[in-house]
Amino acid sequence: MKQVAIIGGGPAGLMAAEVLSAAGHVVTVYEAMPTFGRKFLLAGKSGLNITHSEAFSRFAERFGASSVRLRPALDAFTPDDVRAWAAGLGTETFVGTSGRVFPTVMKASPLLRAWLRRLEAQGVILKTRHRWTGFDGDAYRFQTSEGEITVRPDAALLALGGASWPRLGSDAAWVPWLKEKSVIIRDIQPANCGFDIAWSETFRERFAGEPLKSVSATSDAGTFQGEFVISKHGIEGSLVYAHSAALRDELTKEGQAALIVDLMPGRTAERLSRDLSRQDTKASFSNRLRKGAGLEGAKGALLRELVPDANRMASVELAGTIKALPIPLLRPRPIAESISSAGGIAWDQVDENFMLKPLPGLFTAGEMLDWEAPTGGYLLTACFATGRAAAKGIEAYLQG
Repeated sequence: MKQVAIIGGGPAGLMAAEVLSAAGHVVTVYEAMPTFGRKFLLAGKSGLNITHSEAFSRFAERFGASSVRLRPALDAFTPDDVRAWAAGLGTETFVGTSGRVFPTVMKASPLLRAWLRRLEAQGVILKTRHRWTGFDGDAYRFQTSEGEITVRPDAALLALGGASWPRLGSDAAWVPWLKEKSVIIRDIQPANCGFDIAWSETFRERFAGEPLKSVSATSDAGTFQGEFVISKHGIEGSLVYAHSAALRDELTKEGQAALIVDLMPGRTAERLSRDLSRQDTKASFSNRLRKGAGLEGAKGALLRELVPDANRMASVELAGTIKALPIPLLRPRPIAESISSAGGIAWDQVDENFMLKPLPGLFTAGEMLDWEAPTGGYLLTACFATGRAAAKGIEAYLQG
């Protein structure tokens, strides 16, 4: 029997451990934190979005430039396979109104507990408080509560995550150690993140925490409808996350970017213009907005914040601004706050079996690789799928 070390006890690492132990290998999972799957558990606090129910052909395209490289792994472990796997662990799932898939219990903890029990029953050795600290020749060095140790497995898998939520273990400490081994790493950046905006103090104090519902937003990513939240720093929420990759890249390239928001997607500019022109010019601007355009509260305040002279606009110009209000962005929020991260190990450093080309016998999976995806179950499914694919790669490598 061969010895395999899985370094990282998140979804990708645990999935690899499941596949390899079922194949008869001796598998040890090393996790730096006191418990396994901490990010997995936090993601499931308000309902674990485990995958998505949209047509698989569309699902597999959600990973942008990395879709081609991820496709074989996703083909081998589809969203339907994720649901069947969860059911095998006693967790039934349902499809929400958005097409997202959730456990019926709306929690991650029962699924994780059942998964860890099954891994232990298959003989997987689970070690917590074992933090990988780099290489020692051909061995892997760990810091433990009892001091430093080194291990020399027949093969190893790195599944340490990216750099989002570092307090849960994904801190990208691995980057310099792999660079020292000539592995090319793309800059790690925030993904599915909010953005800083230079709000006035008055607007920030009055409207931080207020949602903007039933709006649409446009960037190079396209036009999507939904909602977002005004924060004390700027904007965040699902609609912002859908555009975050395009906006982040534009900020990096151009030094500036704006999210274009339609505050009234249910009305045409022509109708808005007509409705606004009917309002009494002696009425306050707030009343004209409320009666003529249905804008009040945070929506009206956002318009006034970003276009101070909007009250002097002609109805045609004002209607156009309401339909395409640019929100100028300063920068993405820090990566420690982002849902996920972009960048990581460059794809040309990894073979078709997820083995690092400069380091034979060492494989990788999950968010360590240079890919990103929107929220909606795509991230977690790809972590499962790449963990499983890397395990199959390790099997092939061990068979010689």
